[in-house]
Amino acid sequence: MKDGELTYDDFLRRLDIQDVLIDAGYCQNRRDGLRYPSYVRIGSDGRRIRGDKFIVTQQGRCCFQPPHQKVYNIISFIKEHPQLFAEYSAGMAPDRLVNLVCNRLLNHPIENREARIIRPARDIRPFDIGNYDLHRFDPQDRATQKKFYPYFKSRGIDLYTQYAFHRNFCLATKKRDDGLRYTNLAFPMTLPKDPEKTVGFEERGRACADGSSGYKGKAEGSNSSEGLWIASPAGMPLSEAKHVYWFESAYDAMAYYQLHQAQNKELRKAVFVSTGGNPTATQMRGVLAVTRPAEQHICFDTDLAGMDFTRNLIHAMYRTVRASIEETPERKPYLDSIPDGQDLTEGEYYLLPKGGLQESCKWFDSEWEEAMSMRSSRLCAPEDVQDQIDTMNRCYREYREKLREFLGIDREHDVDFTREEPDYRHKSWNGQLLAEQRREESVGQRQEREESAEEERQTRLGR
Repeated sequence: MKDGELTYDDFLRRLDIQDVLIDAGYCQNRRDGLRYPSYVRIGSDGRRIRGDKFIVTQQGRCCFQPPHQKVYNIISFIKEHPQLFAEYSAGMAPDRLVNLVCNRLLNHPIENREARIIRPARDIRPFDIGNYDLHRFDPQDRATQKKFYPYFKSRGIDLYTQYAFHRNFCLATKKRDDGLRYTNLAFPMTLPKDPEKTVGFEERGRACADGSSGYKGKAEGSNSSEGLWIASPAGMPLSEAKHVYWFESAYDAMAYYQLHQAQNKELRKAVFVSTGGNPTATQMRGVLAVTRPAEQHICFDTDLAGMDFTRNLIHAMYRTVRASIEETPERKPYLDSIPDGQDLTEGEYYLLPKGGLQESCKWFDSEWEEAMSMRSSRLCAPEDVQDQIDTMNRCYREYREKLREFLGIDREHDVDFTREEPDYRHKSWNGQLLAEQRREESVGQRQEREESAEEERQTRLGR
């Protein structure tokens, strides 16, 4: 660290969470009082954006966004909401962003770094699967399986999981212009509406000699904007899926299956989707267009990028449902008040019909405010807080049902998603799988040592 540079401890000591919230575009909501001040965002129409509210706790050091319980300090808030700050640019390291924002707020000059710009390659030929020699995994032929060992062993993917997904990967060998040949593990990418056409490969190389991950990327010319890896152990078509699981890589999808298939036998009938990295809007729309009745399971990583991907996918789901609603003169004012990419409940309640729906909305809002106040006060018994949360949830279900009736959508075609995250110690499902395997190996080795020691003791006693 250079002399004069400020540390995270300096930022936490010298800045309040309110400073960061205001810089991110929030303003104090005076109606909520001063004991637990809240900050909201105002839309371009001058009205408060419903659902975008943070309540300040711990004497101004932290905040949380109801109904979620996760608490942010100034560091974690900046890292998990980078798009709210002027210094942010795509690909920026989170720690760099924290330094830039906090130093600016403290009027502390910081050295500027020249950004490196990588220019994309030009004249790339479209993907053609005919340019590859393919080696398939045959569940009935052990000889075909051996070549996959170096690729899956380092990732902890066992043979049974390979059997389950054997239709959805292969070894792809391509001859370069200089005569050299290279082989990668390939996960074929297809289009949601045209599953028979392969439009690219999500590729993975062998692990390096030091144990680190090898090459990962997309095959040259792959249609990365629309194509995805789409797989189902039972061969379930995407259009018939009841459950769709979203991942950033095929390795993560296979790891998730391996971790959960014993407890959830229905996973065989699910459809697993890998975006191969940053999900595009076209990828999301393509899948959602043919899977609206399905429950979407969002299984992206828990790092900053994964949280961004999650928010983007949820927004895409909201837009899909919104686009399906028939606009009538009665519905249009409320529909127009819903911010882009937000849930159906985020419109202005006073534009809802009176005599039931508007009152149901206000009832839910009242119970929600009470639940959040009780939880944040830390003065209420846990069972009382839970009772209030249960009441709030009942109010919400009633309100949601009436809102669906008003907007003309059935429960099956409403937004239905679940956020699933690996163990808090790991950012990815493959990371969790490898960690659990290491723990099991460690326990096995310890038991083996103990058994050997006991055998030696018994041998000595028997002399």
